[in-house]
Amino acid sequence: MTVYPVVATDTVSADALTTDAAAASPAVAADAGGVSVSAFDGSRVRVVLMLDIHDGKQQEFLNAYDGICDRVAAVQGHVSDQLCQAVDNPTKWLLTSEWESAEPFLAWVNSEDHLDTVEPLQDYVRDTHSLRYSVLRETSGERSASVAAGEPLNAAARIGNNVVRHALTFTVRSGSEDEVTRLLAGYAAPDARVDESGRLLRTSVFLHGNRVVRAVEVQGDLQHALRHVARQPAVRAVEEALNPYLEQERDLRDPRDARRFFTRAAMPAVHHASSVDTDGAGFRRVALLYPARPGAGPELARLLARQDAAALHTPGNPVRSATVFHRDDLVMRLVDVEGDPERAPAFVLGLHGSADAAGGSQAAGVAVAERLLDTAAAGVDGLLTEERILVQLLARARMTLVTDRRSPAP
Repeated sequence: MTVYPVVATDTVSADALTTDAAAASPAVAADAGGVSVSAFDGSRVRVVLMLDIHDGKQQEFLNAYDGICDRVAAVQGHVSDQLCQAVDNPTKWLLTSEWESAEPFLAWVNSEDHLDTVEPLQDYVRDTHSLRYSVLRETSGERSASVAAGEPLNAAARIGNNVVRHALTFTVRSGSEDEVTRLLAGYAAPDARVDESGRLLRTSVFLHGNRVVRAVEVQGDLQHALRHVARQPAVRAVEEALNPYLEQERDLRDPRDARRFFTRAAMPAVHHASSVDTDGAGFRRVALLYPARPGAGPELARLLARQDAAALHTPGNPVRSATVFHRDDLVMRLVDVEGDPERAPAFVLGLHGSADAAGGSQAAGVAVAERLLDTAAAGVDGLLTEERILVQLLARARMTLVTDRRSPAP
């Protein structure tokens, strides 16, 4: 398989201050016969940002940081920051921050407010690399007292398969969908090998109305993979060919404009569940774009995550893996299904099993979904407990597959 271009300039993937797709990599918990990955486990998050500052610009960078730190501290869910400078190399800096959980961090790092906040730093930063961790243990300081008093930490280490998932979305001008589909389906794919430990595993591109979603799976470091893809001449050519059809104009030759575009396009993977250790080969890949009511996107994403976790090993469930992507009120779910999706619409839609906040019945979970979904806007009229209505919603929410490509085994 090959991977469709996800960025078109090195500065987008290199600058984690603004487009840190690696933040989409949530916690991985061991599960019998599979894995469950979620940004909704409530763990505190430690963000580690390594910066390379332009020669001689250290004081200017520090002054700019001092000018924005109060604004960052006021962000909901932010706990603390610590800025460090290397003892032996003045250009190497380290910024660590702590967040109450992954949810507020992801909401902020992919927001317009984040773009505006970090803008004063951009002129002084040559390169960045960031990592995201959930806090498992603490052994000293005030936080230990709070943990001892009952503040939860994860009890077990996470087990994963070194695969990071991420998605990008954008809209195209009405009437251009056929030409956009042709461009997206006919690109010259980049080399799947990123470096000694990284590979581009799979890209799935979908269209729903005039909205495009590209979901990528990468083995290893996502930022390195994005840089690798961005350097490919064929990738740049396709991105340039898409520009006339986009509703939001962009100039990928301008690093700041490119950062803004790809930050707005980011849809982090907030939950992934798989009942088998598989790359999805042999299963049917289905993408669903849910008609969320205004303001209901975050709660809907959490609902679908609970649904998938509850139904993971339920007898009769044909869904072998499911990933929820979310930003604002955009909620997309990517599932690998064994057999015909229409034969099990409740499972495929993520509307089966215990799903309400208290872990109640299927009916309670569906009732929550009916409150969060604007089914009338999607042309669906009826109760989601009825099979025929679920089939209708499946048809309305299902995205058109443009291309789905895997890399060959190395």
